[in-house]
Amino acid sequence: MSSMKRLNGMDAMLLYSETPNLHTHTLKVAVIDAADYDGDYGFEAFRRTVARRLHLLEPLRYRLVDIPWRLHHPMWLQDCPVDLDYHLRRVRVPAPGGRRELDRVIGEIASTPLDRSRPLWEFHFAEGMAAKRFALIGKVHHTLADGVASANLLARLMDLAGPAQDERDEPPQSCEAPSAGQLLWEAQLDHIHNMARLPGLVADAARGVARLRQRTRDRRDDPDLAKPFNAPSTFLNHVVSPVRTFATATVSLAEVKETARTLSVTFNDVVLSVAAGGLRELLLRYDGHADRPIMATVPVATDKSTERVTGNEIGGMMVSLPVHVADPLRRVELTSVASTRAKEVNDLLGPTLQGRMLEYLPPPLAPALFRAQSTRADHNRLMNVAISNVPGPRQRGHIGGAPVSEIYSVGVLSAGSAFNMTVWSYVDQLDIAVLSDDSTFTDPHEATDAMVHAFGDLRRACGLTPPRSVATAMPPATVG
Repeated sequence: MSSMKRLNGMDAMLLYSETPNLHTHTLKVAVIDAADYDGDYGFEAFRRTVARRLHLLEPLRYRLVDIPWRLHHPMWLQDCPVDLDYHLRRVRVPAPGGRRELDRVIGEIASTPLDRSRPLWEFHFAEGMAAKRFALIGKVHHTLADGVASANLLARLMDLAGPAQDERDEPPQSCEAPSAGQLLWEAQLDHIHNMARLPGLVADAARGVARLRQRTRDRRDDPDLAKPFNAPSTFLNHVVSPVRTFATATVSLAEVKETARTLSVTFNDVVLSVAAGGLRELLLRYDGHADRPIMATVPVATDKSTERVTGNEIGGMMVSLPVHVADPLRRVELTSVASTRAKEVNDLLGPTLQGRMLEYLPPPLAPALFRAQSTRADHNRLMNVAISNVPGPRQRGHIGGAPVSEIYSVGVLSAGSAFNMTVWSYVDQLDIAVLSDDSTFTDPHEATDAMVHAFGDLRRACGLTPPRSVATAMPPATVG
């Protein structure tokens, strides 16, 4: 029998929460610049790279196994053979093959769920792009990997500075599924271990809540910060459709860092305040007003190991975004306060508490509850938007011998929330990606345009030069 391992609570939640309109796969997009490639670059070079590095990409060889009668979270059956003819696909980007056309193709790929009877990933190789560019569009189920694990997985696929990657041709391996009796036995053992850990979890949760209540009493309310569990209704919050839209933009990483240094705030404070400024522009356009702060959920990694390539070791912070404030500098000030408070709450409760509690999510009930919520939630009281900031490779990578010029990544949409923005720092640029549905924006690039506008407004308010275009990235796809 092949080796197995249990999905942790966060992994399981991301599996159970997938519904016909809420897909829980993530997107990882690497744009490849083959202008100076010696020879004809194409799909076969890419396929050869994946095939010879599959042994390094362990989660791509996992297959999901359900437990009889849903008596526990599913398990991963490891080291399974992979049908590359199925998982590696070719797609053509329509003319003229620029950013806008690529983003549209990515949205179409994101609009369909993954087949759970197979390993939960697909790689689409995009051809037909301008200036001898290609794109690797990875669709990977969030259950397999969080942002940190995905970054490490992508690093194994690319050639970075340092020792050459270990490539080899390996024959297909068998993947013998366990019997129902074996699955039930493993489930029973895990339940016994969970029961033994439950008193410690309850005690830690009680201590965390007590610490948080004491800190809340000591701290004054700020009317410019959003209240927990009271996120306002906006055009971004409605029953999410199954169709996905995708938009990207790139700004200079050095300029973002320069802005943070000038304002004496963190890099993440700048990212969140730019998001607040961009969302303010969008709220004024679509809702006609932006008179209350909104709430963003911001994932936080609890295991940042560079060797981890699978699993979800994350918590979440709820950060108030001051979209009601017109002054960019005041927005930065309020964002910094909100971020500091959110980190404090996360530390007081315990960064791993959320994940530990999800271990006890009931498998027989959870999928039905998530499905009901997905079709009825037209207003998420917990959060309005999701925003992530993922540090990517500092050295330029290559795939199949051609350099990777840009990397975009984005997570999932939640019930009642049709906006997810992820920024990925790569070499000298900050690559921005926004995922939404087809019921939210007239043009999805309105969202990325708004972020670039907000960054420019902030730099001007600081007395810094306007943002410059990034020469290594695709030309922008501005709204016409």
